[in-house]
Order: sequence, then C-alpha cells, then structure tokens
Amino acid sequence: MAGTETHYTLPLPVFDRPVKLLIVVAPYYKDIADNLIAGARATLQAVGAEHDLVEVPGALEIPTAVALAERQANYDGYVALGCVIRGETTHYDTVCNDSSRGLTLLGLQGVCLGNGILTVENRAQAEVRADPAGQDKGGGAAAAALHLIALSRKWARQTKGIGFKPAGEPIRIAEDPKTA
Repeated sequence: MAGTETHYTLPLPVFDRPVKLLIVVAPYYKDIADNLIAGARATLQAVGAEHDLVEVPGALEIPTAVALAERQANYDGYVALGCVIRGETTHYDTVCNDSSRGLTLLGLQGVCLGNGILTVENRAQAEVRADPAGQDKGGGAAAAALHLIALSRKWARQTKGIGFKPAGEPIRIAEDPKTA
C-alpha cells in the first residue's frame, strides 16, 4: 500500500536568478484546491520564487491555460493544480486522461511544469493528498516544476555544434588557402 511506503524527495534546487511561475488551478473542490495552493506556495517561497495564480473552470482547461501563458506571458514554469474524484460515469476517465495528456504534451515541448491534478476515488483520498501537512501533492507539483526549470537553465547554457561545425570552433567561410 502506497500510504505505508517511504519515498525519497530531491532537495529543492537553488537558483542564481529570479524564478517566476504561474499556478493554474481548477477550484471545483474549493477546499481541496486551497490546500493544494497552500502547499505549492510554501514550496515556491522556500526557494524565493515569485508566482501568479489563475483559476480555470475545470481540470480540462488547465493545459489550455498553461499553453496560452507559455505563448503570451513570461513565466519560467507552471504548477497545475486540481482534483478529479471518480463519479458514476466515464466522464472521470475522460477528464483524468485528457488533462494529463495535455500537460504531458506541453512538457514534451519543453514547458517546465508540475502536475498536481489529483485523480482519486473519493474525497477522503483527496483530502490526504492535498493536505500540506500530509502528502502535500501541491508542494510536490511545485517542486517538480522547480526541478525542471533548474534543468532547463543548466542545459540552456550549454552549446552544441551546428551542422558539421564542432562546438567551440569558429565558423570559417571561404578562407584564403595561403593563410589557412
């Protein structure tokens, strides 16, 4: 059972430049969303990151809001927060799968984001997972976004060769054979 497992948590990254994230939350279950936000904010504050918060109607709108912000705003990363509790219909599966798929596709395009959309069987599971003093999935989503931002910044400083030009060599175009 996952509740009795112990997990290793990476230490939070350290940043040499300011970091700004957007928290996108679907507050369908307001009390659960508020706890997820509290956990995310505490984690972001622990590294001195700034953040903005926007609300969207539901979990299906979260990937769209992240994509809009990625194109039209200036954030280093994103934290997706919400909760989907299984109901009596297959709508649960659609919302869980499509919101997750949308966020995964954004991540594969290089967007630094942490997915904190809870997908649970009942309210009790959501309460434990959202509680900042419990499983703190909001804080975990913020930490995931921060780690991806750190990786993005680390790798952005590295250069690769272009075409057949090895990295670090000057580009030589039609040079004089006598001086070469």
